[in-house]
Amino acid sequence: MTEKPTPISKTRAIIQLVLFSAIGIVAFFVPFTIGGKSTILFDHMASYLVNEQRTLSITLLFAMMIYGVAKPIMSGEFKKSLTDLILTVFKAIGLILAVLYVTNTAPDVIMQKDMLPFLFDKLALTVGMIVPIGSLILASLVGFGLLEMIGVLMQPVMRPLFKTPGSSAIDAVASFVGSYSIGLLITNRVYLQGQYSAKEAMIIATGFSTVSAAFMVIVAKTLDIMDHWNLFFWSSLVITFLVTAITARLPPIRTADDTHQRQEIDSIKGKRLTTALNVGISTSQNAGSVWQIFWSNFRDGIQMTAAIIPSILAIGLAGLLLAKYTPIFDVLGLLLYPFAYIVGLPEPMMATKGMAAGLAEMFLPALLLGDMPILVRFVAAVVSISSVLFFSGMIPCVLATRLPISITQMLIIWFERTVLSLMLATLVGHAAISAGLL
Repeated sequence: MTEKPTPISKTRAIIQLVLFSAIGIVAFFVPFTIGGKSTILFDHMASYLVNEQRTLSITLLFAMMIYGVAKPIMSGEFKKSLTDLILTVFKAIGLILAVLYVTNTAPDVIMQKDMLPFLFDKLALTVGMIVPIGSLILASLVGFGLLEMIGVLMQPVMRPLFKTPGSSAIDAVASFVGSYSIGLLITNRVYLQGQYSAKEAMIIATGFSTVSAAFMVIVAKTLDIMDHWNLFFWSSLVITFLVTAITARLPPIRTADDTHQRQEIDSIKGKRLTTALNVGISTSQNAGSVWQIFWSNFRDGIQMTAAIIPSILAIGLAGLLLAKYTPIFDVLGLLLYPFAYIVGLPEPMMATKGMAAGLAEMFLPALLLGDMPILVRFVAAVVSISSVLFFSGMIPCVLATRLPISITQMLIIWFERTVLSLMLATLVGHAAISAGLL
């Protein structure tokens, strides 16, 4: 049995909470100009590795991809379900594609500059460096009490807005700031304990478990909106949560079973800010080894990168080929077109076709719409985050849990979220342009 960490003094806990929270906030949200380029700190670090240490970056990338392919095979994880088997096959295909690319032996049809070269150089390589570095910095935000403080402060809005218990605030924020895989693990565990109803678990899994802040940087870089990082990040957060509040009141979520076994423990006595500070300090006191927290987050980042990079190459290429040579996303785009037209999104048909591709892989809108006007790029970036559900990662992860959500339900929720996100993001974009912020 693992021993509980020995609590540290209150003074040290406060220093630890303030120091690491400040580091995380500065690293994630404050742009720095280095070498004439203005961006957030860990993006500078990743860009240095990708641009100045390319051989090292490619070596590290292949090491992670080989690990990502070998792990489910060696552990037998691929035998657990058809979903695990399919994902393992896609990872193996992704690794093969990477080898073909670096050895310049891939077929011409996928060696066009907007196909495999783009996926490898602009996406896989960048993701491979940003996510592990981002996971280290993320530890500052989630490991020392700041997350729990936010959770307490958010409790009064959870039940009236999202129809989830106040205690789910920590789960929601962890899912948004962390990774969807970690968020789903939390949601699944709490649901199996009877503390969430099926309806509440569905709301949290499909409404908050979006990609991590580190992946948002990739989207922003691909769409060339890093100069507007704070507008993009906070717009994505607010719109994601607002859309979740709306979809919680629409079928299929509205009609899901809402019975649970928990006692309501959401009321907090005394002043909420004082309580939040006390919770944050207590969490910091009992957080354990600083090095262990950073190592645990870094390890999770490596494992996540190893699992998703080969999938990005394989599923991303499949999505790009489908987008270029089949009408499948044109059909989906037609369903979204009226909503884009209503809110005045430029080039609505091209824009909605690109955004519809997000169902296959959340990066595809960024890949397909990189040359569009700034408003379309901003909306595509927000939609790719706020729509939450996509087949290359999120949907298989949900199916691998015990959460009572079917593929049909997820497809309906994806459409609802995409429509609402598109309309809200366009309105925010118009306002930002009028205010000179975009």
